[in-house]
Amino acid sequence: MSASLTLAILLVFGGIVGAVATDRIRSDFNRDLEDAAAHLVSRTRIVERPFQEPAVYSPDLQAVSLPNGATARVVNTEGAVLDEAPKHHTDLGLPQPGVTTVGGLSVATQPVLGPHSEIVGYIQYARSDSHVDATVAKLWLFIVAGIFGGTALAILAGVALARRAMKPITTLTSSAREIAATGDASRKLPKPTAEDEVTELSNTLQDMLSALNASQVQREEAMQKQREFVADASHELRTPLTSILANLELLEAQLGSVNSYGEEQELAASAVRSSQRMSRLVSDLLLLARNDAGQARPKVDLDLSEVALGAAREISPNLGERTLHTDCSFAPVHGSQDELHRLTLNLLDNAVRYTPDGTQIALTTRWDRDANAAVLIVSDSGPGIPSDLQDHVFERFVRGANSSDTAASDGTGLGLAMVRAIATSHGGTVAVETSQELGGAQLVVSLPARDARPVDQSASLIS
Repeated sequence: MSASLTLAILLVFGGIVGAVATDRIRSDFNRDLEDAAAHLVSRTRIVERPFQEPAVYSPDLQAVSLPNGATARVVNTEGAVLDEAPKHHTDLGLPQPGVTTVGGLSVATQPVLGPHSEIVGYIQYARSDSHVDATVAKLWLFIVAGIFGGTALAILAGVALARRAMKPITTLTSSAREIAATGDASRKLPKPTAEDEVTELSNTLQDMLSALNASQVQREEAMQKQREFVADASHELRTPLTSILANLELLEAQLGSVNSYGEEQELAASAVRSSQRMSRLVSDLLLLARNDAGQARPKVDLDLSEVALGAAREISPNLGERTLHTDCSFAPVHGSQDELHRLTLNLLDNAVRYTPDGTQIALTTRWDRDANAAVLIVSDSGPGIPSDLQDHVFERFVRGANSSDTAASDGTGLGLAMVRAIATSHGGTVAVETSQELGGAQLVVSLPARDARPVDQSASLIS
């Protein structure tokens, strides 16, 4: 925009200057012609003759210096040429006042006055105006070059000034993008050196970031206290719940020895089931709360296949008519054995709850050396996970609606949430897929592997 305005201003200015200069050059040229003609008139002699018109005696034009290829001649009032130089009979046209153009020549005509101020002849002085046209052409070329050169310089200067002026804005924009990408409101924005509107904007943004950071810190402190409270409360609840559960189980056993079908025993059994469910819920909340609070449990080098086989043995009494096939090969990891055991157990328990009797469940572990990952896979031949639920299965308190096991009513909705929390705390991931072999759901856990020598593991079948 500024370059266009500069070009327009230079065009107007150059046009005016060029027109004035061109007119001045041509006026000076015509004036020189008229002055040369007037000089020749001053050297012309008039002689009176009785009973005749005065005779005009011109200066010796052959002896007069005529520079730059000029042509001069003396003519009488009838247009007859009395003398000319040089002698090549150049046609200068009829005498006319002022300066005229004849055949590429500019001709200045000056009258010769007699004793009584009457016109008795004319002096014509002519020169080629080609050098004037060349001078005018050079002048316009210089003006055009100046216009576009000035515009180019204005553009370069404008770009340089714009870059210098926009550099603080560019720096602020880059810093703001980095802050938006990292979410780190504690970062400091670069402070411009000049005291202008950009500095005021930078200070305002910095004040806003400081306020956001303070609010974020306060919110994080409050959430951390809440996580620690939940973890501590869950931990404290485990002891009385364990005592209550033990007493209820003892009461159920005593009532059963007295009356196998008594109402008191049924009430005691219901209380035991509720206490067991509450105990599982508290344990799940404790694990999630510890994970949220960053209270990591000690980690050691271990073989994921051994952990998986231990979980498979534990889940085997709950399989019912289902078949669990294990294919666990060596998979070295560095992690918490209890948490990885709970991860595998939850995946198997989820498969049992959501597959009908007669289906197959597969448990696989392997060491992916290319990705340097220990992989644990639990797949089944059940109905699978609905597509609209796959993005939410790892959220807390989310349970499927197609449970095929009566024990599913005892679920807390935290099983897969714990799986993701444990996998994340070990630097891994968990994903939902469709089993290519069994056709049902397939949950794949990938954990960073540690360098170790593999140990052969044999496949087994648990039913």
